[in-house]
Amino acid sequence: MTPLNRRRFLQLGSLGAGLAVPGFPFGDGRAAPFDSPFILSLSKDEPLAQGRAGTDDRQVRLSGDGLGLSPAEYAALLHRLLDEKGIVPDSYSLGGVVEELEQQCARVLGKERAIFMPTGTLANHMAVRALAGGSSRVIVQEESHLYQDEGDCAQTLSNLTLMPLAAGRATFTADDLQRVLDQTKAARVVSRVSAISIETPVRRKQGERFDPAELEKIIAIARRDGIRLHLDGARLFLEAAYSGENVADYSRPFDTVYVSLYKYFNAASGAILAGPRDLIDGMYHGRRMFGGGLNHVWPFALVALHYLGGFSDRFGQAVRVSEDWIRALRQHDRFTIDRVPMGTNLFRLQVRGADPIAFRKRLETSGVLVSAPQGDTFLIGVNETLNRMTAPALTDAFVRALAG
Repeated sequence: MTPLNRRRFLQLGSLGAGLAVPGFPFGDGRAAPFDSPFILSLSKDEPLAQGRAGTDDRQVRLSGDGLGLSPAEYAALLHRLLDEKGIVPDSYSLGGVVEELEQQCARVLGKERAIFMPTGTLANHMAVRALAGGSSRVIVQEESHLYQDEGDCAQTLSNLTLMPLAAGRATFTADDLQRVLDQTKAARVVSRVSAISIETPVRRKQGERFDPAELEKIIAIARRDGIRLHLDGARLFLEAAYSGENVADYSRPFDTVYVSLYKYFNAASGAILAGPRDLIDGMYHGRRMFGGGLNHVWPFALVALHYLGGFSDRFGQAVRVSEDWIRALRQHDRFTIDRVPMGTNLFRLQVRGADPIAFRKRLETSGVLVSAPQGDTFLIGVNETLNRMTAPALTDAFVRALAG
């Protein structure tokens, strides 16, 4: 089949809406069979679309977990990836490049299977729903995304009772867990704790990690009592660079693990939920029941797959640059670094003796972007963009920005 011309691709709509792909209608209304050998690609007869206005891949962006791709950059990246390799698109989030991403993620996370989810909210919900196996109690951190930010989905849609522990802390202890288990067993109305969900690192605690010593004891209790374990590892790959532990090793004790695709793998949206074959294989039915069987997700999967390869090495290098930079800034009496105990890629930088708004603008002229300050303090996020500048050059940019 003749490759689709890039101009025609854009005429068909945002991210290729309306392309003739397996199971989707052709322009004349005919449907391509799901097993069609059609490979989506773009022709090389035109130069790569120019569309990077307002962006610069030399900039260091010291906020967020990922590259912060603009819409123009994202579209240009899709064009380039399609030119280079072509893909088999998915049909309602099944098959093609989506399946390729799922297989790669399952391998990296050390699980039998993985499934694409449109959001982390749905990934967490589907995981605890499957692990609980019916109405029961699920132990969570009070500061977790599942408890605080997901609209009571597990309670409302799956009749699960979330039992929050460790208010104001990233970590609950084995003693905290045992107290809930003892109370549940002694209750006048019989109930059960079926699952434990653990988020690490904890976003509401500025990327603080779950204490590994307590986690080991919690896992032992769960195994003793037959309680299943879910890991909200949305930022697990970031944590691995700071803990030194392989993501598959960290995931191994957990029945299921969720990883974000947009936070640092730079997809426009999406999540991966990985676990045992018997739990994941049929989960696409539940995904569709909850409205998550999206028609086209290849634009998400293709970008996430691109950044998954080699991410740990690239991010590890960015962390090393950031640590050298932090050590250098600490030599200057006008900078104070406040690290999060047991933290990961977030820290606070206080700048004394300079107007913070003017300081921020002067940094931008050096190609360094920071988020809006709170008083004289900036929240700094370490991500791959630190690989675009050496630690000495970054230090020099910050020192020069003090002058005004």
